[in-house]
Amino acid sequence: MCNYHIGDRFIIHSYKHDGTIHRSWDEAILLDVNDNYLVFGNNRTKVIESDGRSWRTKEPAVMFFYKKKWFNIIGQLKKNGIYYYCNMASPFVIEGKIVKYIDYDLDLRVFPNGAFKVLDRGEYNYHKNIMGYCNEIDTILKGDLTVLIDMARNKRLPFNAMLIKNYNKDYNELKKVTKN
Repeated sequence: MCNYHIGDRFIIHSYKHDGTIHRSWDEAILLDVNDNYLVFGNNRTKVIESDGRSWRTKEPAVMFFYKKKWFNIIGQLKKNGIYYYCNMASPFVIEGKIVKYIDYDLDLRVFPNGAFKVLDRGEYNYHKNIMGYCNEIDTILKGDLTVLIDMARNKRLPFNAMLIKNYNKDYNELKKVTKN
């Protein structure tokens, strides 16, 4: 599985349960390889929605993609602090230089002061019904949402501002080296 190296450039594809593309990001630079997750960074990267619309992210981001957990975590370095956007999603796979995962709608937003909010429950229930999420997936997602909330409450990695800042520093250094 380790056919990649720190500094390698990837793109990210998010899919829906039915296999349709949901969203893609045109750049993610690999910052760290861990037994349980990979860490990527990007900034002002182009995002393409399933309907073809595109936009650019506004701030640097450090992304944690897990091998066995049903979520991914994005630390966003905003002017007024680090926010975390956590997607309930399948464990990632990599094909070539593309990171792929299935997005399951539910999200957790963690604010710089540690407060958090679960987002998109309605969207989750809607897609669960029309796409037929099975009971096993529903149970796994709800269980891992509880794990994720516990991680955020207890400030377990990666919910650590210094860690995110250090990875962003690594990203900025690698970006200089890997410029096309």
